[in-house]
Amino acid sequence: MHCLGADCPVSAERTPRQREWRPQIYRKCTDTAWLFLFFLFWTGLVFIMGYSVVAGATGRLLFGYDSFGNVCGKKNSPVEGAPLSGQDMTLKKHVFFMNSCNLDAEDVRLSPTALCVSSCPEEQLNTLEEVQHFAHTSGSFLCVYSLNSFNYTQRPKADLLCPRLPVPPSKSFPLFNRCIPQTPECYSLFASLLLNDVDTLHRILSGIMSGKDTILGLCILALALSLAMMFTFRFVTTLLVHIFISLVILGLLFVCGVLWWLYYDYTHDLSTELDTERENMKCVLGFAIVSTVVTAVLLVLIFVLRKRIKLAVELFQVTNKAISSSPFLLFQPLWTFAILIFFWVLWVAVLLSLGTAGAAQVIEGGRVEYQPLLDIRCMWWYHLIGLIWTSEFILACQQMTIAGTVVTCYFNRNKNDPPDRPILSSLSILLCYHQGTAVKGSFLIAAVRIPRVILMCIYNALKEKRRASSRCTFRCCNGCFWCLDTYLHHLNQNAYTTTAINGTDFCTSAKDAFKMLSKNSSHFTSVNWFGDFIIFLGKVLVVCFTVFGGLMAFNYNRALQVWAIPLLLVAFFAYLVAHSFLSVFETVMDALFLCFAVDLETNDGSLEKPYFMDQEFLSFVKRSNKLNSAQQDKNSLRTEEGTELQSIMR
Repeated sequence: MHCLGADCPVSAERTPRQREWRPQIYRKCTDTAWLFLFFLFWTGLVFIMGYSVVAGATGRLLFGYDSFGNVCGKKNSPVEGAPLSGQDMTLKKHVFFMNSCNLDAEDVRLSPTALCVSSCPEEQLNTLEEVQHFAHTSGSFLCVYSLNSFNYTQRPKADLLCPRLPVPPSKSFPLFNRCIPQTPECYSLFASLLLNDVDTLHRILSGIMSGKDTILGLCILALALSLAMMFTFRFVTTLLVHIFISLVILGLLFVCGVLWWLYYDYTHDLSTELDTERENMKCVLGFAIVSTVVTAVLLVLIFVLRKRIKLAVELFQVTNKAISSSPFLLFQPLWTFAILIFFWVLWVAVLLSLGTAGAAQVIEGGRVEYQPLLDIRCMWWYHLIGLIWTSEFILACQQMTIAGTVVTCYFNRNKNDPPDRPILSSLSILLCYHQGTAVKGSFLIAAVRIPRVILMCIYNALKEKRRASSRCTFRCCNGCFWCLDTYLHHLNQNAYTTTAINGTDFCTSAKDAFKMLSKNSSHFTSVNWFGDFIIFLGKVLVVCFTVFGGLMAFNYNRALQVWAIPLLLVAFFAYLVAHSFLSVFETVMDALFLCFAVDLETNDGSLEKPYFMDQEFLSFVKRSNKLNSAQQDKNSLRTEEGTELQSIMR
């Protein structure tokens, strides 16, 4: 066995002495090969970033361009075969899209003609005379460049080169200088045409544009409820838990009742003739069925576990005591979220820049299109893998930082003198020694996520050839991948905690954690699962009241917008925010129980080998009524050679 830790003797001994369990002072780098692989992978991502800057036309992306190969706000070079290219657009910094809201049904897949203009028409223009007057007063010519503004009303068939009437009011988007229509219906159709997906995006963007103020208010409500849940779990009492569970039950029943009432109202409303109302009715029925099933399952679980409320209070009090030694752990989601936002913005910018990398091609009417290069699609997939892997790596770093902090505070003999700056210490150990372990754990998650993405792409590509058997196969495969994803998340968390204790690599840590928890599964499975269930109820409560507020707000405009999709987005955002804040309690709880398993395995509470756990934690374990079975397992294991986790690693 090779030497581990600071207590390993310098002289060679055939039987190394057993070391005292605590966070290692002297460590070695773990999974360095994976860290090197991640470095090589990111070298490829940096190459793609550089390629997107060199080959991509960021100017066309940022400043906009017309349909004839001219970048707005710049002096352009001519494109061979395009007579209207190569113009000086220094004073024309805005992109105006002709006929974006007035295409015929047969032309719905054609992109609108884009022109560079000096300013966007902020008022509706109903006649060509008004278009001509706007051109003379503002210097913005809304017709094709080849038509002189004096001929707008005199030249035959001039209307074919000018926008269809009426021209809707628009304003320039602050960042990309596009003239964006101001009416919700026109805006949704305009965005749909730009992205060549009219049917889907028309429904989504119409609802989002019409209810943007409501959506913003609901997101703020979700944030406030998440903070309230964190406050509740931070200062939990028996009364608060009873109130909390009562609110969860009321929230579930209210949401189900409102959804079924809305569906009844839709089915008995004789004026339900618009497509938006029929779409809303179908979505409400789906939401009602799903919410009813979820409510029934959760109510049964709450009824079965109702007698463990006192145990839940004690569990969270123990967890909060561990957090009290490092209260800044509650701010970890904010830091992680800020890093993720920065990376996601960078990733989207590179992706959009890759989308502009192409060669100019002249088509009918002297228009210019940019065809993407063949190698770009391979780069897109590489870029997608980078998104999943890097995002999971950032989250893994947060988990390892929290786990390392809990381990440092737990394996501290003097509870009255907590270690200095445990979060910074845990973060520095991660950066210096265990980044490779975080890379390997995050790769396992990415290796499961990527097949799910590919499976989803194949399923969507074969939309017209779907059969009942293919749908069933897809759902089974997707369910299997989801179960594997959930299991890997739990496995990774335990492996990170073991790495924080032992300083071992990912595979060894995962194996040791699995064996350690298996010996104490009769005790930890029920207690830990019950704590995770209470935290999950907190997330459900945030989603329930956010969705309830959304149902009341969106239903007032049922005929004007398809609000089911915006409501689904709001529910997803509410769960994401709640999970970001409450996941700290889950991570601390999981790390705390693994530390307890190690403590119970390596110590017996005697003067020679006292427990690291404090009396409050020990009393909680005894009151859980399952310590006897765990103690029996422990006594039986003592007959084996060695009792420390180190012996398992042989």
